[in-house]
Amino acid sequence: MLGRLNHVAIAVPDLEAGCQVYRTMLGATVSEPQVEPDHGVTVVFVELPNTKIELLEPLGENSPIQAFLDKSPSGGIHHVCYEVEDIIAARDHLKAEGARVLGDGEPKTGAHGKPVLFLHPKDFCGTLVELEQA
Repeated sequence: MLGRLNHVAIAVPDLEAGCQVYRTMLGATVSEPQVEPDHGVTVVFVELPNTKIELLEPLGENSPIQAFLDKSPSGGIHHVCYEVEDIIAARDHLKAEGARVLGDGEPKTGAHGKPVLFLHPKDFCGTLVELEQA
């Protein structure tokens, strides 16, 4: 069912400072910031040869990323994103196996313009998992 690792998301308290770390210290190519109001974040993608790193900054006080940063003020890994061929089939299979899909269970459009779902971290070894339709 799982395809490739699409990205690892890192929550940051200051997006520009996070971008500078990747650009300056690591010599990476970083995308322009992208505001995602439906998800309560502003994101950038660090392009790697085989995957991406997504840096997430809260968009407003009610952002789920702000709650994460309240617990981990310096930031940290927030979630991993795996590609799936058919997000509805993957969702239905996972629910049948007892996994909890967050939100209303319906895919939303993610930062890449593709359908995404999030899975409860307690069902996946303490890791928040995002599925993105390939």
